Amino acid sequence: MNQIATAPASVEPAVLAARLADERAPDIVEALNAEAAEVAAAILLSLPQERAVEVLDQPELDCAADIVEMLPRDRIAGYLSAMSADRVTDLFREIEEPGRSDLRGRLDAETRGAVDRLSAYGEESVGSLMTTEFVTVPGNWTVRQTLEHVRHVEKTRETIYAIFVLDPRTGALTKSVPLRRLISGEPDDNVLSVAPGRRPLAVSPTASREQAARLIRKYDLLALPVVDAVGHVIGIVTVDDMIDAMIEKQTQDVQRFGGMEALPEPYMDIGFLTMIRKRAGWLCALFLGEMMTATAMQGFEGELEKAIVLTLFIPLIMSSGGNSGSQATSLLIRALALHQVRLRDWWRVAVREIPTGIVLGAILGLIGVVRIVVWQKAGLYDYGPHWPLVAATVGAALVGIVTFGSLAGSMLPFLLQRIGFDPATASAPFVATLVDVTGLVIYFSVALLILRGTLL
Repeated sequence: MNQIATAPASVEPAVLAARLADERAPDIVEALNAEAAEVAAAILLSLPQERAVEVLDQPELDCAADIVEMLPRDRIAGYLSAMSADRVTDLFREIEEPGRSDLRGRLDAETRGAVDRLSAYGEESVGSLMTTEFVTVPGNWTVRQTLEHVRHVEKTRETIYAIFVLDPRTGALTKSVPLRRLISGEPDDNVLSVAPGRRPLAVSPTASREQAARLIRKYDLLALPVVDAVGHVIGIVTVDDMIDAMIEKQTQDVQRFGGMEALPEPYMDIGFLTMIRKRAGWLCALFLGEMMTATAMQGFEGELEKAIVLTLFIPLIMSSGGNSGSQATSLLIRALALHQVRLRDWWRVAVREIPTGIVLGAILGLIGVVRIVVWQKAGLYDYGPHWPLVAATVGAALVGIVTFGSLAGSMLPFLLQRIGFDPATASAPFVATLVDVTGLVIYFSVALLILRGTLL
């Protein structure tokens, strides 16, 4: 695959297509991602239609919308109609008007109806992720009839992990039969005879993707049926689509956690101005927040003039508080995402974080005190005649700052979720900025208490 992916640009698309024809779809996608959109479109046109459709169905194909728009209009309908409806819907979301309406008009009625239904759901809902290609049979069929039906429709279905058995009268979902059980059943037995005795799991199209992911993970499902208000199956969510969605969501969360807006495209495909726009806003907000640090230091200007030695430990104090806050934030964002804790558990988290912060602060404070003692006794630096009080100030301040950082970092995700924001926006830089300002106030307040009458 490497020699294909790195083939020179002078190679004709038809030649590249011939090399790629027998490769797996993900490998073809990797090769196309290394080419310009117009070259990738030409290669797809040179592939057999079945292979081209298989490639277009891969979510990992970069610039898929641009590639589709470059295909000849007389052939594009055949590609789109053969693709899975959920993938076509994803492409349509990326294509701007008037191209979207033009392509929609070229779809067959069945595909167009499926795309319209899927487009009606929010991007973070199960409905936007589900596929409408699944297998259902009435509950009065035999195993033989069901297997014959599967053979007949297999090529028109994206995946067949299970067969969904419907009530013959109402059409509502009654059972879900794994394909393995169906194959092992007696041909003349009723299909319900090989169905598990438990009720089938299902999810609403308006449910969140996280809810579907939890069900798939908890029960080791390969496919989860999506049902409407009366129990009719309107789609399925497959484990591979869910993995792709979760990777995309985690990527966005990681980017937000780094103190920036989520990127809509891969890093190398983002334009310069878009990159600036996504990063500048957060940086400016954090910079304005850090300006409060300068304001806090100005408020203690007199103390700094009297005890210059205190300035030596400001970087240590600020970084320790920010680090403890970032740790707590990381733990709570993940715990909230996995529903290990809920909003109502905020007080339990606070009760855990306060003693945790005290102990962690005491550990760092002890290290700080030992460092001052060693430097003073070894003659590496002279902290003055009141160096024991300076050491006590640093140690006590670290206890307070680390405790505050842990508490603030753990409570901020709860606050953001409570007011409707993504907890991932409680990024490490944001928490660090908050703790920097309060850390200085705590540090100099402790110094005033301990050093009053001596250095201050």
